[in-house]
Amino acid sequence: MIDYIRCGTLGGTLFSVILQISTKDLVQTVLLAAVGAIASFCVSFILNYLIDRFHEN
Repeated sequence: MIDYIRCGTLGGTLFSVILQISTKDLVQTVLLAAVGAIASFCVSFILNYLIDRFHEN
């Protein structure tokens, strides 16, 4: 019985949250995630290059 209540509560909460998210917010989130991933990759690449360069000397 309690599992049905938990599943119903969780399903209702998720469904209401999904309906609150607009397309604009979703696109903004995807773009910010992409920018963050690109920035993280660039910083990691530059740091690896600098570390390799300083370890050679």
